[in-house]
Amino acid sequence: MVDSSLSLLGWLGELVFASWLLSYGAEHLAERWGARFVGRTLLSIATTLPEIAIVVYAAKDGSYEIAIGSALGSNLLMMTLGLSIMLIIATTKLSQAPLKFIDVKEFKLDKILLIVTAVVGAGLFIDGYDFLDGIIFTGLFVAYIYLAYREMRQEKEKETLGSKVHADKSQMSKKHFAKAMIVFIVGTAGIFIGAEPFVHSLGGLAIESGISVAILAIIISPIAGEMPEKISMIILARKGATGASIAVANVLGSKILNNTLLLSVAVFAAMATGGFFEKIPNTRLLEDQMILVTVITMIALIPMFRNKLGLSSGVLLLILYAVGIGLQFVLPFF
Repeated sequence: MVDSSLSLLGWLGELVFASWLLSYGAEHLAERWGARFVGRTLLSIATTLPEIAIVVYAAKDGSYEIAIGSALGSNLLMMTLGLSIMLIIATTKLSQAPLKFIDVKEFKLDKILLIVTAVVGAGLFIDGYDFLDGIIFTGLFVAYIYLAYREMRQEKEKETLGSKVHADKSQMSKKHFAKAMIVFIVGTAGIFIGAEPFVHSLGGLAIESGISVAILAIIISPIAGEMPEKISMIILARKGATGASIAVANVLGSKILNNTLLLSVAVFAAMATGGFFEKIPNTRLLEDQMILVTVITMIALIPMFRNKLGLSSGVLLLILYAVGIGLQFVLPFF
């Protein structure tokens, strides 16, 4: 037990440092590509690496309830508790530059696609996931990245270009941009290196403690998989408006990735082990989780369509997380 705890703390420390590098790199890359694009794509993919690792290992072992349950648990965790923590930090004295509220008006694309991908994912799961569903999830992921890139390009075209001052600043920022990119890549590598041993250490500690597989899939795995995202989000939330915007983009982007890229990875990992026609079956446990997480995602998005997120929204999301976790344990008895 002691060895597992020490190992867990060691790899957690590695992930904290790697997440700090990610947040630093993301904040400065946003100067070139915009906060939303960086948060949606680069940061979301980097912080989703541990979740991908969990899903791949579980799916290849045939533990489909852990693979899909982990992905669903991650969405529940970050759309409620994750956003709640970020809002509480960004709008209180825990932030270096506290905000009255976070304006999410510009995240229309993400809000709509999160709803679409959540509904599509739930609908396709009625008869289980097979190779065709994997292709659909991959197509949705590619479409999201393309739309995010197109939106970023349109925003850049609207900016004032051509002035000498702007050109001089652009020239001067090349070294700064290169440094930010290197730091971001090093942080991503750190997440990639630390993800697997951290997940194994947490899983080993859970087994030694006698924690059930259900709790491991619903609570422990999401906490492990989302650790880099939570750490980087907390760091960014303390840095004011730009950092908070990147954090929101990261949460929404990574949850869309969970509904697309992560599910496609689960399907293809299952096929790699069980053959081309291998299917991830629909079970009562997973069906209940799928319905619950889809409904909670919709409820969590309601404040976002008001375009402003404040401290009260953070408190409500915290309550919603507690309700969601409680229902996870109640539903199997019905």
